[in-house]
Amino acid sequence: MDISGTVDLTQQAARYAQPPTLKGTSDPSKARETAESFEAFFIGQYIEQMYTGIKTDGMFGGGQGESVFRSMMLQEYGKIITQAGGIGIADSVQKAILEMQEKADSATQQPEQTK
Repeated sequence: MDISGTVDLTQQAARYAQPPTLKGTSDPSKARETAESFEAFFIGQYIEQMYTGIKTDGMFGGGQGESVFRSMMLQEYGKIITQAGGIGIADSVQKAILEMQEKADSATQQPEQTK
């Protein structure tokens, strides 16, 4: 099996990929909200992985509906854990968001200072 064609396509796609656009905010509470939202999502995904192998049987368990609602329930658990203090991811993410915004702001102000 020759995968060289696949590697070439991946490299070509990477060349044309656009970097994400940064939307700055002057409100630090928005950065905190975004960081907490990320942490809640991360924790929810982490908890989902813990439940991956657990099967429920019995009169009231199982089925497609349970897999959908379990996912929703675990995402809500992630939100609750984050609201209760989380595991510290939000602090790091907020710091990174603010640093990225400072870099973006300084990059846009550089040309104005030379005029």
